[in-house]
Amino acid sequence: MKRVIISIIVSAALLCVSCNRETEVFDPETTAQIELETYAGGRLDTTFNSSASAYQDPAPAVVNAGMLNQFKYGEYFFDRTITQNSAPFNGLGPLYIRSSCVACHPGYGHGKRMERYRADDWGNGYLLVLSDQNDNYITCVTGMPQTKAVAPFKAPINEEGIHISWLPYTDEWGNRFPDGETYSLIYPEVSIDEDAFYVPLDIPYSQLRCRLESTIGLYGVGLLDAIPDDSLKAEYLHQTQVGVHLNPAIWNGTDWAKTYGNTGHPLRFTYALSRGPLQDAPGSNAVWNITNVTRSNKRSHYMTQAYATTASQDPEVQAQFYDYFPQYRTDAGVEADIYNYLIGGDLPAEMSDEDYVNFMVWHRGLAVPAARNLKDTTIQRGRKLFREIGCAYCHRPSWKTGDDNFTDPTGFFRDRDARLPRFPYQTIWPYTDMVQHRLFMQNDIRTGWCRTTPLWGRGLSQICTGASDRLHDCRARNVMEAIMWHGSRQSDARQSVENFRKLSKADRDAVIKFIDAI
Repeated sequence: MKRVIISIIVSAALLCVSCNRETEVFDPETTAQIELETYAGGRLDTTFNSSASAYQDPAPAVVNAGMLNQFKYGEYFFDRTITQNSAPFNGLGPLYIRSSCVACHPGYGHGKRMERYRADDWGNGYLLVLSDQNDNYITCVTGMPQTKAVAPFKAPINEEGIHISWLPYTDEWGNRFPDGETYSLIYPEVSIDEDAFYVPLDIPYSQLRCRLESTIGLYGVGLLDAIPDDSLKAEYLHQTQVGVHLNPAIWNGTDWAKTYGNTGHPLRFTYALSRGPLQDAPGSNAVWNITNVTRSNKRSHYMTQAYATTASQDPEVQAQFYDYFPQYRTDAGVEADIYNYLIGGDLPAEMSDEDYVNFMVWHRGLAVPAARNLKDTTIQRGRKLFREIGCAYCHRPSWKTGDDNFTDPTGFFRDRDARLPRFPYQTIWPYTDMVQHRLFMQNDIRTGWCRTTPLWGRGLSQICTGASDRLHDCRARNVMEAIMWHGSRQSDARQSVENFRKLSKADRDAVIKFIDAI
């Protein structure tokens, strides 16, 4: 009982302060303020395209800087299938997760909910998350496990042995609102056959835990990168002061417990907050590790020593290796030659520096879709209720970017590098606090801690990607289900869900309509 009482007190505190941040200055009665929020990505990064290509537009800052050609060239590397030897889209393998970026991000958005795990299924944005019973990643496969290989190599995991089951879930309210409206909830269970692993497991099979995490939208990440480090720190301090329990692996109560590498930059990207500055974040790494295409600052394969050892000792791989890679024959012998090829750190660059720069112009420069129909009275009511019931605390509406003096932990890009677009001093509306919280869902995300996902532009997902799936593993098929998955008794969002349940159906629909409008 004591824990419940404390939770209610903290939730009440959050409701009181959720609209008092420096950037919360919205007056819905003024046309000027409605226009301000309509520019979700600020003046430098908003597109008013609301068609099926809404997630694909260049930011105005890209056009203003004369970078449109570079943006289009960079886009090619997202759209095109990578092959083994067709320049400039060459370098696939020896192992890989997908052969193209767009395969994971249909319509440049969130991956789709899938009934099976097949890398070649269009829209499958799933990555496997494999850990032991204590949530530690297993080390015999890469952190994002690979399920594809080019000849003569063999996939680390055979996709035929991966099984996804979607199970029904009934919450404590019986999936029913007080007024009688019902909803359904489902969640995934994933298993992998023991003999599907090519590389021997480094833990007992009985301890293996399998989960799914889906890709998220790509647009607006340049703006999130431009939020000043000290603004992120102020948000953590603010939440600590009102009694929110934050991930101790990230924050010690007064300062960062962990920053990105040796940079001192706070962690801001991925569900797990595993990445810092965008120039060494998921996109920069995905163009390397998803396809295993090397470049001048990534001259090694995305590879484990366990796999390299297993493959180098495989007689079938040995028998064919020189047929495919004659240039790697040395006097050391085939086992050593295979191992050195797989694990070597000075491999030739397969992606040119110019192509990588263009890719990052595109990645940093994707525009955010404008918020839509904010003058609609139902949407305005939903906006007001969204704040009143507490959703706006974790889904913080707005931030301000700084001078966008971006950095690159790899050293490839210089500070304020003129080759990349910048987004200084913009008021933006991503609807995220950039902080991790816990929802305590059935078969939850690894560790239970998940960064608040930005809501901007998500209402266009159906038209852009063909699906409206939400949450980290696409378990929510619509906004209603996403909200109700926040409702566990232990969830950091419990009070907001209780408040949502008390609304009339018309008001619940208004909240959902608002979320789809931003």
